[in-house]
Amino acid sequence: MSTESLQERIAGALIRVRNKRVGSDIVSADQVRDVATTTDGRVRLTLLLDPTDDAALVGEVRAAVAGISGVTDVRVDVKDQGSASGAPPPPAKPAPQSRALPVIGQEAKQRPAVPAPTPVAYPHLGQIIAVSSGKGGVGKSTVSTNIAVALAKAGARVGLMDADVYGPNIPAMLGVNEQPDVQGEKIIPLEAHGVKVMSLGFLVDRDQPAIWRGPIIMKIITQFLRDVMWGELDYFIVDLPPGTGDAQLSLVQATHVSGALIVTTPQEVSTGDALRGAKMFQRVGVPVLGIVENMSYFQCPHCNEQTTIFGSGGGERLAKELDLPLLARIPLYGRVLEGGDTGMPIVVAEPDSVAGRALLDLGRRLVDLVGRSNPSAV
Repeated sequence: MSTESLQERIAGALIRVRNKRVGSDIVSADQVRDVATTTDGRVRLTLLLDPTDDAALVGEVRAAVAGISGVTDVRVDVKDQGSASGAPPPPAKPAPQSRALPVIGQEAKQRPAVPAPTPVAYPHLGQIIAVSSGKGGVGKSTVSTNIAVALAKAGARVGLMDADVYGPNIPAMLGVNEQPDVQGEKIIPLEAHGVKVMSLGFLVDRDQPAIWRGPIIMKIITQFLRDVMWGELDYFIVDLPPGTGDAQLSLVQATHVSGALIVTTPQEVSTGDALRGAKMFQRVGVPVLGIVENMSYFQCPHCNEQTTIFGSGGGERLAKELDLPLLARIPLYGRVLEGGDTGMPIVVAEPDSVAGRALLDLGRRLVDLVGRSNPSAV
């Protein structure tokens, strides 16, 4: 098969992918750029997305090209349509007169405040729990995955939304990684260990960096809340990226969050960042349910001696400073790491291990804190 004939097949397949926002196919809408092919059937192209576009377009484009005879691999690079459209820059404004630097508190007087979006209630999602951390690498996604599975094991109807758009790790931790089906205008979530799950990792290439501005992140989170067929749930766990950025603000602006869990390690550098994360939720009116200290200690499997590799007492000091409960101290346990790599959460692989018991108990405490949307659940 010649390179030219493969290009023609790709163009024919992409013409059948429609963008509902513009009411035409993505080729006519000039959203496809830089289509490149190799003699062995590898395809790479750029898809330009507007912040208001459906994020599922990425998966539709990949599926359309992957279904072409002769294609062996597909890579879709996503770029912001506004920055890549090639439109001429706006005319330069006259240079402003020199003035002093702005003083904190004066900027609000200089420009009118933009009203925040009104949160929308999603009662079918049950209790919406945000799991957050101040910094990366503290095990936030591990905690999110295991408490979701723990609640499901106890009989609750649970959904898990991977809102970490910069590093979606939930698919690997649950052992699922395929493109979800679409029925009508609803995305069907995948399911693993009794938990319904949705992640951006199902829609973009594994090596595709998420270089996206706030409006696109808001669009993705809103779509995962509104356009996924979650069904009736008791608990809806949201795994957020570390920090206090666009994803956190987008979630609390998009819906009513029942409460937030803050995950930290005992180190002071971690608890300091976690403190800012907790304060952010409190400032926007989301109750912080408590602190989860991960990697609290290492317990020797032979003598049961506990060693505090990353220091001690950080989670407890943070909880006292915030006047919040320390909900769990989860030990550093090798099988937790192995389970995260193989898609077997520790509450399933070894529920009677010290780490498994700590995470199962955290799930029970979470139920006590937020209650049950379905009194018969759990």
